[in-house]
Amino acid sequence: MAGKAVKSVAKAVGGYQYPWQEKLAKYKDELSKGVWGYWELGAWKPLSISARHRARLRKEVLLSGADWEYDPARKEMKTKRKGHKVDRLAAEKRERTKELMEGMPQMLADYKKRKWEQKMKAEEDAAKKTLQE
Repeated sequence: MAGKAVKSVAKAVGGYQYPWQEKLAKYKDELSKGVWGYWELGAWKPLSISARHRARLRKEVLLSGADWEYDPARKEMKTKRKGHKVDRLAAEKRERTKELMEGMPQMLADYKKRKWEQKMKAEEDAAKKTLQE
């Protein structure tokens, strides 16, 4: 009598542990057939375990630290963007302008150097022309 009382108190204190190992072993072949059901001989057959019980079993397995390999493979995410193309292009243009503005002092220095070289070359050509005449 005392043993039963101790067991019931221990069970009440420790909380009810869902026996997921036993359930997982019982429904292992059923879970591997798919999440919602499967086709067999041209007919759709739902799983013998309900979605609620499947979700509860999955949760218990994951909480215990074990792996749950019965989820279907996730599809690749869509890369198509939503929204207006104008907004996206405007943002890209602003980024490009910002990058160009950071390099602007060097660009101006290069431009001034090229113009100065052109001016010097033109003066040299003019000087050569006057010497030849």
